[in-house]
This record gives sequence, C-alpha cells and structure tokens, in this order.
Amino acid sequence: MQFRRILSIAAAAIVTAALTIPLTPTAEAASLVEVSNFGSNPGGMRMHIYVPDSRPAKPAIVVAMHGCGGSGPGFYSSSEFASLANQRGFIVIYPSAQQQAGFGKCFDTWSDAAKRRGGGSDPVSIASMVTYAQHQYGGDANRVFATGSSSGGMMTNHMLAVYPDVFKAGAAFMGVPFNCFANAADFPPSSSKCTGGNMNRTPQQWGDAVRQAFPGYTGPRPRAQVWHGTADTLVPYSLLQESIEQWTNVFALSQTPTSSDTPRQNWNRRRYANASGTVQVEAYSIQGAGHSLPSNGMAAAAITFFGL
Repeated sequence: MQFRRILSIAAAAIVTAALTIPLTPTAEAASLVEVSNFGSNPGGMRMHIYVPDSRPAKPAIVVAMHGCGGSGPGFYSSSEFASLANQRGFIVIYPSAQQQAGFGKCFDTWSDAAKRRGGGSDPVSIASMVTYAQHQYGGDANRVFATGSSSGGMMTNHMLAVYPDVFKAGAAFMGVPFNCFANAADFPPSSSKCTGGNMNRTPQQWGDAVRQAFPGYTGPRPRAQVWHGTADTLVPYSLLQESIEQWTNVFALSQTPTSSDTPRQNWNRRRYANASGTVQVEAYSIQGAGHSLPSNGMAAAAITFFGL
C-alpha cells in the first residue's frame, strides 16, 4: 500500500511538471530580418525581409513600400502584408528609402537616373533586393509584385515602368503616374506641378513616358491596380485618372471601363480588360477617404489582384 501511494504521488508530480513547464518550440516563428548586403545599392537603401515559415518551394515575392517619412519596419507593422504572407505563403521585401525630401525620407521618383532602366538610384537598389530574395529563398521570378502607399505608391508605378521585365503586377495606393515629377525641385512640399492639382497630360503622353523608360522593350507589361481616396488633398484625387490614362494607354485599352462595381461600401471599382477578358488595369475610388490608404481589407484585394 505504501509503495502504491509513493507511485501515485510520483505520477502526480510528473503530470504537474508537464502542465507547468512550457514546451520548447520546434522552430522559431518567422520575423522581420534586415539584410545588410543584398547587392548593388546606388540608392543607399536599407532592406528588411519577411519570409513565412510555411511557403512553397518557389514562393512569390511582394515588394511593399512605405510613405515619406516612414520605414520598411514601420510599414511591416502598420500594414497587413505580413499576415497575408503567413496565410498565402509569399515573401515580403520592405525597402527603407534614404533620399531626403520635404516630408522626410522618400523614394526617388524624380531623378533622371531613377527614370531609366538600370539608370541607378532607388530602382536599381530595389531590383537588387528582388534578385537577393530569388537567390537566397528560391523566389519565383515569374511571380514578383510591387505595392506601396504614398511615396511607396509612386515608386510602385515607377518600378512597373522601369522594370517591366521583373514585375508582373503592382498595386499603387495614393500614388502618381510614372514621370509625374520633373525633378527634385518639383517634389512636395515645394510648389509641385505634379501634385499641385492641375496635372493633365494626354493618355498618349503618359504612355510614351513609360515606353521611353526602357526603350526597345517588347515583352509583356505588368498589370496595374491603382487606389485613391476622393478626399485626399495631399496627393490630389485627380491623379488617379491620370494613372488610369497612363496604364490603359500602355495596354492600348479604351478609356471606358469594361466593368464597374462596388465590392465594398464606399469602394468604387473600375476594370479595364483586354479582348480576352483579362483585367489589365483596375482602379479603386474610395469615397470620403483622405491620405490614409491602405486600410482594412485593401492589402488582401491587392494580393488577390496579383493572383496569390
């Protein structure tokens, strides 16, 4: 009896210990990691990368870019792209701009070097980050996408124009068309012709700007999704129409949408499809929204547009 009582006490102690001592996890959870040497970096940029634990052998790559005065880690924390990466198994690159502008550090969408394929500055640095992710993590070269907010939205349109052979699609939140800024002096908060509310070029002029960024390129163009709030006064809502005109011209599409709907309350969507029904350009007008995108659910809509 005494022996059985000792065994019972010992068994209870083992159970108690098992309940109170935490189990050591078998693997670390994914986290944001900075990469200090990722290749050619004429923009002097910083790179952070988020690689989900669960992903396919050749994961897609999404470059997610912050607004002026922000940072890669800040955009990682404030946007939904990392949580979507966990769900859908893609890699997210978060570049940090280092070019000083009126609103802090912004992505270079104004210099002559940045407006040419392989010309230098931030676009070359971002392309190097993509190449790093492909080599280091087996990223799928056929599934590379760009997205961003404000300055990052501007750079999204920029990368689609300058590197159409790298990116398959992009989603620009509160951006401007490619080659909207004449030079550094035209960038806000100085008196900017681009964001002054009076920018109006023809679709042909906007399309020519994209074609001149990579002369002789005849390959497929990345599909474009553009977003803007109707109450945005920092980057005028009127620039959404200029972006639509640019990308529809690049794809030789009509200025009249092939369909329009309201997928969510206050989300007005226009779609521009080619003859085979593939949506090449998609535009969202967010009723009443200011300079505050992306908000809840918009990152998921962008990722869905990418086909992820």
